[in-house]
Amino acid sequence: QVQLVESGGGSVQAGGSLRLSCRASGFTYSGYGMGWFRQAPGNEREGVSYISSSGEIALYADSVKGRFTISRDNAKNTLYLQMNSLKPEDTAVYYCAKWRGAGGTWLSANAYDYWGQGTQVTVSS
Repeated sequence: QVQLVESGGGSVQAGGSLRLSCRASGFTYSGYGMGWFRQAPGNEREGVSYISSSGEIALYADSVKGRFTISRDNAKNTLYLQMNSLKPEDTAVYYCAKWRGAGGTWLSANAYDYWGQGTQVTVSS
């Protein structure tokens, strides 16, 4: 059974940092790309970042480029998102997701088949 469990969310002031983690189980983690998405109240879920199975390829939404860093530890079956220089507009529930393994753009939620339960990130001004 595939499970994705996020942690590390919280409340921080603008300019601060947080590190999200996503512990994966129930599948061959090292064989799949992984993504981070976020959803703010009233908004659609949006892609934040993607990392390939080996970690060699990392992609970012323009809104977080230069501030967020995605990484993974395949020995620990864990995905990370280091978030620096946080802004109030980064406030959202953050989700990790497993790449479906076939086609599609990394920004599309349809390209992922399993999701974590989400972790809240709140950035105050």
